[in-house]
Amino acid sequence: MVLEAIPNGAVSALDVGAGDGLLAAELRAVLPDVTGLDLDPDVLHRAAAEHRDINWIHGDAMTFDFGRTFDMVASVATVHHLPNLADAFGRLADLTSPGGAVVVIGLARPASLRDHAMGIVGAVQHQWYTRTRNVWTHSAPTVWPPPHTYKEVRDCAAAILPGSTWKQFSMWRYAVTWQKPEIDSVR
Repeated sequence: MVLEAIPNGAVSALDVGAGDGLLAAELRAVLPDVTGLDLDPDVLHRAAAEHRDINWIHGDAMTFDFGRTFDMVASVATVHHLPNLADAFGRLADLTSPGGAVVVIGLARPASLRDHAMGIVGAVQHQWYTRTRNVWTHSAPTVWPPPHTYKEVRDCAAAILPGSTWKQFSMWRYAVTWQKPEIDSVR
């Protein structure tokens, strides 16, 4: 989903919560200027050793001064770690160049009957993958349960990123995709 959302003419990307660098490496395969940001210096060191052509930054996504914006801003399984959901979506929007895109793949807590049904499907799916495939495990800290419900995330994204698209998946996942207007409007 992230690679599909890269705007035409994009040259730069920011991976917020880059972790082991898997997404940053995929972005670098199609864009010449990729930055990966994470709070964990050890994981960044390992990522940098494997992917040398990416700008790795140890810092806090909410406060680090990049001195620039990016054509693509992506965050996978990170937003639920940040202290305030609205501030997180706003910060990702601020880091995005006019005409650029934001993609957030996140985790949410079920609250409705539909959410719980999707959670059951996800639990079965997870067990299937665990038994039938090689399962990659990440080195990032785990926040469980996620602090926000699907509805809270969807409503917040609609308010902070007007015109964003929302998709809910099994395994407690969702995706928010947004394209920043060419001319930045006041939120």
